[in-house]
Amino acid sequence: MKVIICDDQAIVRAGLVMLLKLEPDIDIVGTAEDGAEAVQMVADKGPDLILMDLKMPIMNGVEATRQITMKYPEVKVLVLTTYADDEWVFDAIQAGASGYLLKDTPREELVKAVRGTVAGKTYLDPSIAGKVLEQASSRQTQPASLITSKLTQREAEVLRLIAKGLTNADIADSLFLSDGTVRNHVSAILAKLGVNDRTHAAVIAIQHGLT
Repeated sequence: MKVIICDDQAIVRAGLVMLLKLEPDIDIVGTAEDGAEAVQMVADKGPDLILMDLKMPIMNGVEATRQITMKYPEVKVLVLTTYADDEWVFDAIQAGASGYLLKDTPREELVKAVRGTVAGKTYLDPSIAGKVLEQASSRQTQPASLITSKLTQREAEVLRLIAKGLTNADIADSLFLSDGTVRNHVSAILAKLGVNDRTHAAVIAIQHGLT
């Protein structure tokens, strides 16, 4: 998998390169020192994933994430930052980041998150996961009907449970469905909402009062 590292601190970039180069399936194809450089580098390098810092000069990581995910939806952005501030967390997720980790994350977890994010999973540092849903709840701006009109009744039920943080197994037990049926419903929900992961689906559900 091809990875770009974006951080305004040279020592952090060098450290991440050293850590990730130890993994045979990870190829560091470039490093950027600000968001604008990262956006340009995506066009040139065609990465699978960008490790993105947030507070940077010229263009911050939130705006860079927004531009990259709009222009190149197949590219994943995994935020890696020292900031656990509520606004930065929510804005990064809203901009399209597929995960949000703090820089004190152990190396093994970081590598796992890189691989998982490329595979389509979502990673949120446990210390900030709750903040995403809290911020989404406080920003409810749209009626639930805008979402439910796109979904079947069963899909809406599944989405409500996703927004409550339930796993597929929990949802299956709650609705008396098989795991496979729940997986199919989740896939359909993500496709209809135009998102790639459960976190973004949960944020949309909460913003529309679907809880």
